Amino acid sequence: MNTNRLSKSIEKILNHQLKKESNASQIYLAYGVWADSEGFAGVANFLFRHAQEERDHMTKVMGYIMERGGRPKIEGVDAPPADPKNIQECFEKIFQHEVDNTNAIYDIVTLAQEEKDWATWNFAQWFVKEQIEEEAMVLGIMDKLKIAGGTRATSESLYYFDSQLGKQDDEEELARDTSSNNPL
Repeated sequence: MNTNRLSKSIEKILNHQLKKESNASQIYLAYGVWADSEGFAGVANFLFRHAQEERDHMTKVMGYIMERGGRPKIEGVDAPPADPKNIQECFEKIFQHEVDNTNAIYDIVTLAQEEKDWATWNFAQWFVKEQIEEEAMVLGIMDKLKIAGGTRATSESLYYFDSQLGKQDDEEELARDTSSNNPL
């Protein structure tokens, strides 16, 4: 008996999103490593935290596919983009990535509505809300960078920006603070 409640097209688009979330985690990790190597421990901490959040999103999609009787496809991740030139470019790239992810979520919602797959439509609403929050968060960070001086920010203003971003509550450790027994 076939217990898959997902159409082939819905399962395909959800698996595509699963890979996008996995790739997003890699992007945040790569940019976190870059930020740390540039001396921005607070920014790195923020990015490492969000790498884990993106991985959590991936497992949320994976769990939904399985719950509906489908089969998640775990694929290799793409290489992350080149390192940014500065902190402002880092967050501009992150914002563009989040906008791209928002559009992918909208594609899921649209397809679910077209197919009258209300379970998937409902599931995707959590991601719609999450993307509103993600975009607003990155825009807020970009506003703070602009106030700090953008690409012409002083060392002091970047230091303050970095320290403030690093003070946000989180559960993830910096890569350099973890041991082989406690991986990220």
